[in-house]
Amino acid sequence: MLKLHFAPQSRAVRSAWLLEELGLAYELNAMAFHPSDLKSDQHRARHPLGRIPVLEDGDVMIYESGAIAEYILERHKNGGLKPQPSDDNYPIYLQWFHYCEGMVMPPINTIVVHTILLPEERRDATVLGQAQRLLLKSLEPVEADMANKDYLAGDFSAADTMLGHSILMTDRMGLLGDNFPNLSAYVARLKARPALQKAFALEG
Repeated sequence: MLKLHFAPQSRAVRSAWLLEELGLAYELNAMAFHPSDLKSDQHRARHPLGRIPVLEDGDVMIYESGAIAEYILERHKNGGLKPQPSDDNYPIYLQWFHYCEGMVMPPINTIVVHTILLPEERRDATVLGQAQRLLLKSLEPVEADMANKDYLAGDFSAADTMLGHSILMTDRMGLLGDNFPNLSAYVARLKARPALQKAFALEG
């Protein structure tokens, strides 16, 4: 059985969400988002930097949420959530799947560092403001593309579990405002999906 090493408020939610959408059975190793768990010798044997998510599949151990998604889709896809290469939506699927980590998550990471992870005396308001502006700028093309669309690439796909999760994080931080009506509606559609509700419930 697949085993997902998971901690709340992390990219591991993406992996759990995808597994739930596909209806795949998996075992969950729920960990605290704390060095006592993530930096333990036991977990460093799974991920040398002590990060999550990590997916185990028999003798296979794989990390990076995007790599985990592609692995699951190719080896355990159970019906898809990915357009075929001949599909007109395939290029846009690839674009938004990878846009997540290439453009949206870097500023989100900086925001998290300067609002949560660093002690207050080490937080930099200038750096935080720059990251917030960069995040919103990076979402403008997605907002424009989502006009008259329910999901990123035709039907709901793994691109939505990747980039959609980042947009959900942006919404959680209170940064989706009136300038993003399409993405606000998109967030509401994602939140209504039972599989996402199950993945969020794992956070406790």
